[in-house]
Amino acid sequence: QVQLGESGGGLVQAGGSLRLSCAASGGTFRSVAMGWFRQAPGKEREFVAAISRGGGSTSYADSVKGRFTISRDNAKNTGYLQMNSLKPEDTAVYYCALIRNLSPSTWSREGQYDYWGQGTQVTVSS
Repeated sequence: QVQLGESGGGLVQAGGSLRLSCAASGGTFRSVAMGWFRQAPGKEREFVAAISRGGGSTSYADSVKGRFTISRDNAKNTGYLQMNSLKPEDTAVYYCALIRNLSPSTWSREGQYDYWGQGTQVTVSS
């Protein structure tokens, strides 16, 4: 059974940076694509970014393009989300997830993901 664990969340001032990590165990991390989603209070969970199994292809929500960078290290079974120029509206619980469907057209769809982490809180103060 695949297990995912996020870390790196916290409280940061607007304009600051955070790096989230997602450690995977119990499966073949390198054979699946990975995504990050977030859920703000009172809102639905939304897509943030995704990366192909080899790391050569990425996708971002418009709201984070140019500020966030998704990456992965398959040797360490770990994915990352580097978040720069953070805004108060980035405040949310951030989740990593793995998707066996390798078609990029599915990566923004929450229901397509097969495994989820428990989430890590990111709070951006103004």
